[in-house]
Amino acid sequence: MTSVHAICVHETGGPEVLRYEPVELPPPGPGEALVRHHAIGVNFIDTYHRSGLYPLASLPATIGMEAAGEVEAIGEGVTEVAVGDRVAYATAGPGAYAQARVLPAAKLVPVPAAVSAEQAASVLLQGMTVEYLVRRTFAVQPGMTVLLHAAAGGVGLIACRWLSHLGATVIGTVSTDDKAALAKAHGCAHPVVYTREDFVERVRELTGGEGVPVVYDSVGKDTLLRGFDCLRPRGVMVSFGNASGAPDPIDPLVLSRKGSLFLTRPSLLHYNAARDDLLPSAAAVFERVVDGVLDAEPRHRWPLADAADCHRALEARETAGSVVLTV
Repeated sequence: MTSVHAICVHETGGPEVLRYEPVELPPPGPGEALVRHHAIGVNFIDTYHRSGLYPLASLPATIGMEAAGEVEAIGEGVTEVAVGDRVAYATAGPGAYAQARVLPAAKLVPVPAAVSAEQAASVLLQGMTVEYLVRRTFAVQPGMTVLLHAAAGGVGLIACRWLSHLGATVIGTVSTDDKAALAKAHGCAHPVVYTREDFVERVRELTGGEGVPVVYDSVGKDTLLRGFDCLRPRGVMVSFGNASGAPDPIDPLVLSRKGSLFLTRPSLLHYNAARDDLLPSAAAVFERVVDGVLDAEPRHRWPLADAADCHRALEARETAGSVVLTV
């Protein structure tokens, strides 16, 4: 057994339910690896698991989807990694808020020498999310104009840079002037401060009344329904998060009345479930980091033991860009 500390959730609720406790890890079994974490990524989905919006399989449990570190031991039959490999993961399910973890080796991806553990932990989940959203859920083409909500968030800043790299024009909603400046610095051509501007009117104005072919919405309740009014006929609404809460129910006839629109609710776990999809997705993210398209340096750091304070800041919208827990 390996003794480590982890953040344990014994009951769902607010940040106060996150407890820093000692746990015992078993040795890796067949197909598994023990990874010693060097940095842990923080994502909004972690708050959904903590609060119960996305139910955990059982309690107590450790939350967290993403981390980077080094392989310390492997189980029988493991061929994907070797002891000493620098690795990261983001599709193994909850359990990353810990000093180390045993998980399926097939969920691990190699981290290039030019990418640090903090960079890998801050960019992999969000980067692979952007990769599948802009290349596979809706293949954005050069010259397109797209609407991106929460443009100054962790996913938002990565999406701004990647979309700009693809030759798209980004209209991005943000809550403050400071976040507007941050989004603009990362490639958002038209930041819209939604606290004083009507984003539907701005989208129509910026597109000559035509609307956009795709809306990327991680906010949910506060934006989804009005976002349909930003789409051109046969446009695609990509709902991939609920930062403001779960959206209200949608009458399918609304999609017809507003222009034969499409609505999809994709998940990274489905898009990268197969290793043949996972490896090229991760490689594309790290390639964008190495070539300078993506800024993977975390903007906020908290010690693992202070995960509750980190969640309070995240939910209060006091963070912008990537957040990591240090081990």
